[in-house]
Amino acid sequence: MDTLFAPLGDFFSAMGSMFSVVLSVWFILFPPILFFVFKVLWVPYVQGRYASKIKWILLEIIPPRDIEKSPLPMESIFSGFAGVIKTPTTAEEWIGGEFPVSFSLEIASHEGEVHFYIRTQAGFRDLVEAQFYAHYPNVEIVEVPDYITRLPKTIPNKGWELWGADLALTKDDLYPIKTYKYFEESVTGKMIDPLASLVETMGKAGPGQFMWLQMITTPIKESWAKEHGQPVVDTFLGRVKEEKMGIFARLLLDIKDILLNLHTALLGKEVVYSTGASDEKKDEQPVEFRLTPGEKDVLKALQSQMGKQQFKMRMRYVYTARRDIFSKTFGVAAFMGSMKQFADQNMNGFKPEDHSKTDAKYIFVEPRLRFRQRRIFNRYINRDADPQKTRFILSSEELATVFHIPDMAVSTPTLSRVSAKRGSAPANLPIQE
Repeated sequence: MDTLFAPLGDFFSAMGSMFSVVLSVWFILFPPILFFVFKVLWVPYVQGRYASKIKWILLEIIPPRDIEKSPLPMESIFSGFAGVIKTPTTAEEWIGGEFPVSFSLEIASHEGEVHFYIRTQAGFRDLVEAQFYAHYPNVEIVEVPDYITRLPKTIPNKGWELWGADLALTKDDLYPIKTYKYFEESVTGKMIDPLASLVETMGKAGPGQFMWLQMITTPIKESWAKEHGQPVVDTFLGRVKEEKMGIFARLLLDIKDILLNLHTALLGKEVVYSTGASDEKKDEQPVEFRLTPGEKDVLKALQSQMGKQQFKMRMRYVYTARRDIFSKTFGVAAFMGSMKQFADQNMNGFKPEDHSKTDAKYIFVEPRLRFRQRRIFNRYINRDADPQKTRFILSSEELATVFHIPDMAVSTPTLSRVSAKRGSAPANLPIQE
């Protein structure tokens, strides 16, 4: 009997010793674990409570009929949006749940009718209107009901099918996409509106088809360019920063030198010690001689990006239609083809983000596909910027390229425009006293 219970006694004895050790070092082990639990559970709770108090409104931007401007004014408008940047205190962030202000820029096609929207907090309506009216006096901005109510909230279902994906960049955030400055005819010098192809494609949607493009935009601080942008430029130029060696690394290097040079020293030959620095011979030629013409253009674009206002983006596209007319050839291939015009093989471009794309293969295909479809649809209608780790950065110039008021050359008949030109009252208008 003693032989039977002896291992059990040893087990409980070992557990008691382990518990005793844990009690001795609890103040070292528990705080990191508890902080992680606190962050995972507490932060979403307080941020949800803070978000529930925010009133959101949807503003439709109706372009004038006779507008003839490049997207350049939109850069100034988006730079004006950066006025909402604020550094919350620790109490505001961790207790109040305050988070950065975002705007949702949306281009939506409802059965072929193309509309431009901005979803913003009610408190920033004056900011949005002031920025637009300052640069586009004849534009109309009206508050409208949320268009997502036109469709069921549980898509896909028996009557509706859906395809969607978050969009990502093909390269590092600092590399720019093809911006409006490159959409110009070489002969006439006339600019081609970058949104012409996209608006025309979305205007081709027929009855029962909806194409929605969403850009959740958060202005970020200017420090991003220094913290992230400069290392990217240094890497492009081959400027590898040599790290200083620590005490232990230096000691290990000395021991290595002794062992490797022991035989050489005994023979009376010259001993060579390692310095820890790279032995590769550096090219000391000036940058303008080392870079090709194409590389010079890339460097110029990278440095230009660092001087502009930056925005953290979540770009999301959803195409939904009735099952009998749902067409990936039109709703997916045609749309992604329109987005390819912003791509530059030497710079950057857009692509569907694999983890968000409504696609499933191999095992449990049907339930996994339905889960992904409903997840991205719910994220769209809730204007959810998650997952945060796959968001990317665009400059004001890039953002103005993909979202701006189309000029009069975009003649898509289904694009909503102002029916009459706005004007002020005549100066000599009689006033009855």
